[in-house]
Amino acid sequence: MAGQSVRTGTATAITSTTLLAIDKKELLRMLRTQDKLSNCFVGYMLSHNNRVVDNLIDHLFNSCEKRLARALLVLGRYGKVQHQPDDELPTVSQETLSEIIGTTRSRVNFFMNKFRKLGFIEYHNRKIKINKSLLTFVLDE
Repeated sequence: MAGQSVRTGTATAITSTTLLAIDKKELLRMLRTQDKLSNCFVGYMLSHNNRVVDNLIDHLFNSCEKRLARALLVLGRYGKVQHQPDDELPTVSQETLSEIIGTTRSRVNFFMNKFRKLGFIEYHNRKIKINKSLLTFVLDE
């Protein structure tokens, strides 16, 4: 859609996901003729752009520790108006978390243990439970 002839990124689902492939020409036709779809699509693209900018700022100005805390909060949907925060995260590996925040798995392991000792997170049946105190950690400078 952006004029790129080759795909420039990939995505990995961390929860059960259903995908629908739509032909580019068909999507463009639908965006021109379906106002509701067009409005939703533009809203999604603006939201996505904001997340990309937030992630760039996060990588430029925050430590790995803060990036991990922010990633956990994002995965737990903290700050989403339309959603209640999820106390329990989807099952996500430390390897995946390391890829999300741009560091090594061993650093993620170190910070996860630190977060657990500080009471920011808990482990229940191999799932991570976020405590609200993690939000305070991210907001404190």
